[in-house]
Amino acid sequence: QVQLVESGGGLVEPGGSLRLSCVASGIRFSDFTMAWYRQGPGKHRELVASITSGGGTRYVDSAKGRFTISRDNPKSTVWLQMNSLKPDDTAVYYCYASAIPDDYWGQGTRVTVSA
Repeated sequence: QVQLVESGGGLVEPGGSLRLSCVASGIRFSDFTMAWYRQGPGKHRELVASITSGGGTRYVDSAKGRFTISRDNPKSTVWLQMNSLKPDDTAVYYCYASAIPDDYWGQGTRVTVSA
């Protein structure tokens, strides 16, 4: 059974930082591209950042310079370090694993940026 378990969300003030974690089980983690998506209130789900099995990364423009995605293949874990958080970053953040033809989602972790 495949599981992606996120943690690290919470309430943070503008300008603060959070680190999200996603631990995968039931997959050969090193074969998968991992990504973080988010869905804010009244918004569509959007890709925030992704990292390939080889470590190549991509970011949505709004995350560049503030967020960093990283992975540890032996630990089957991917992280999203979020700095300089803004109220617009408020969303449920989802971990996503893909390796054609398979893909899997986590249950999400909520991030609220508010004073």
